[in-house]
Amino acid sequence: MNPEKIIETCKKAHEAFFSLSKTNEDKINSTLESLKLLIDRNRKKIKEINEKDIENAKVMNLKSSLIDRLLLNDKRIDGIIQSIDTVIKLKTPVGEVIEGWKLENGLNIEKVRVPIGTVGIIYESRPNVTVDAAILCLKSLNTSVLRGGKEAINSNKLLSDLIKKALHENGINSDSIGFIDETNREGVKYMLKLNQYIDVIVPRGGEGLIGFVSENATMPVIKHDKGLCHLYVDESADLEKALSISYNAKVQRPGVCNAIETLLVHENIANVFLPEFKELMDKAGVELRGCKKTLGILKDIKEAKEEDFNTEYLDLILSIKVVENLDKAIEHINTYGSHHSEAIVTENYDNAERFLDEVDASCVYVNASTRFTDGGVFGFGAEIGISTNKLHARGPVGLRELTTYKYKIRGNGQIRR
Repeated sequence: MNPEKIIETCKKAHEAFFSLSKTNEDKINSTLESLKLLIDRNRKKIKEINEKDIENAKVMNLKSSLIDRLLLNDKRIDGIIQSIDTVIKLKTPVGEVIEGWKLENGLNIEKVRVPIGTVGIIYESRPNVTVDAAILCLKSLNTSVLRGGKEAINSNKLLSDLIKKALHENGINSDSIGFIDETNREGVKYMLKLNQYIDVIVPRGGEGLIGFVSENATMPVIKHDKGLCHLYVDESADLEKALSISYNAKVQRPGVCNAIETLLVHENIANVFLPEFKELMDKAGVELRGCKKTLGILKDIKEAKEEDFNTEYLDLILSIKVVENLDKAIEHINTYGSHHSEAIVTENYDNAERFLDEVDASCVYVNASTRFTDGGVFGFGAEIGISTNKLHARGPVGLRELTTYKYKIRGNGQIRR
């Protein structure tokens, strides 16, 4: 570990904030346009470098679902470029007057959105986070310090170099984006003590990383503990919808935080629904683990232990529990859920509204897949992560969530008596 290098990177980003915060939106957008071109022109190099990370991941025996998160093919590079384009089109929230009023003594008070300062992002696997985090921080006039995982070090380094080049080409201090190439846990721990330079930390990765950051950070943390998401199939559910939604929520990308890990099924429809559901899961290669009631319907699956209902598999494994009613489904979710994304399939309006109101999660769905919990999908262009915090941000963290506020008070000689 090189502590001096980590200090220097964080200090430079902190110092760059004071010039970046005065940069106009047109200049930021020009920088993002340059970045789009640089990524497009360098896509062959990006794929070649990314292949090194993929090969190293195979040597490390990472799960296939995690290796998938590392991949940068043409489709995903196109997605990165699209994210940049969307962020360019979004108006920066900085400077927005949230509310304002005038006191009896004539003082005018405005509550105004401002950048947070320097944002540290510690993340694993997905190299696209390097770009997502950087462009959101730039558009909200925050500087950032990026520290990716060892499994994507080559891809992350190349992408951060391209971002710095775009900044330089547009006359913005390239230290506005800091990149730390120390990949060991001690480097992370050291970074977490630099609260004189970093204003907030956003960890994005597995439960172990997020727990480590939360325990060691000396600055505020915007985090999600894990993505232990549920889908509840109500007795009034349209079963075709339920099959389609549950398949998508588990199988489309099982290694991501908004995929479901537990399926809850109302006991009145379990005998009809579960055999059809198992057929779909068998074709997709999903291992099912069920409660005792589930085992009474599906004879050839594993029994789910208590620990299964607490586990974020990030793989083609799913726990199933048959429940008596909506109350029991909500109780199970609020006991085992991670406050990330939860869904109900139902044709009963009252049950839908109760689920929306009573489930404690950042994103709650009716008749839709949990896989939609994503800043890009929500229209944010990109996201730094999904926050399960209740303060200061919740759900996908986009531009607005990367701002705080200050009060601007204008007077004309008033004094307090």
